Amino acid sequence: MSQDSGNDGRAVIGLHGWFGSATAWQPLAAHLENSQFGYHFMDFRGYGSRAGSSGRFTIAEAAADVLEFADELGLERFCLLGHSMGGSVMQRVYADAPERVRAMFGISPVPASGIPFDDATWELFRSAADSAEVRRQIIDFTTGGRLEPRQLDAMVEHSVRNSEVPAVSAYLEAWASTDFHSEINGARVPVKVLIGRNDPAVHAELIRSTFGQWYPHFDLIEFADAGHYAAEEVPERTAEVIEEFLRDAAG
Repeated sequence: MSQDSGNDGRAVIGLHGWFGSATAWQPLAAHLENSQFGYHFMDFRGYGSRAGSSGRFTIAEAAADVLEFADELGLERFCLLGHSMGGSVMQRVYADAPERVRAMFGISPVPASGIPFDDATWELFRSAADSAEVRRQIIDFTTGGRLEPRQLDAMVEHSVRNSEVPAVSAYLEAWASTDFHSEINGARVPVKVLIGRNDPAVHAELIRSTFGQWYPHFDLIEFADAGHYAAEEVPERTAEVIEEFLRDAAG
């Protein structure tokens, strides 16, 4: 899914989360239609338009796919927008090709060090690959139990319809356990992170102790009325914050 306004260097590649897909960005994209930037939303292997794609389903592989996607679009330089798992991938892209990345914006992004789980949480998240009900529990938990049932059901349905079980299962290990933060520590790329106050998983303390320590040009914003899925919960304000950052960071 692409919105082709903007020239090389003013392009933005959007990377979805574990329960997302390229089309999960549609609520946000509706508020970016008149942007001076060009947005391109890609699917990871096993998701959406890339259902049936084989692979190792690792963060490194996903980052290589992003660079290939950029090449196919003819983009030498670009900005990155990453949600949750996509936030880990965007940092891996920067580690692999720093000269190509102008700026990074994360929405509840997974740090480059991964996220440690206790045994009970591991078991819950592992069962999500095969269970729509568990996906619902996780989305409900990470949005503070604030979503209307209809919206929650729609997000779960989208996740199940646009992802394959082997990919969901393998990517969990990838985003939760992959640690490459030493490769990006001190990177001078502009970085902004948006979190929702109602997300108990990716919270301000976690972001400040990771992104805040690694990136000298880092800024954090928190929405009081959002959880883990700000681009879907409050898309208009999320779009405003993204655009403001990109104008300052990418010119």
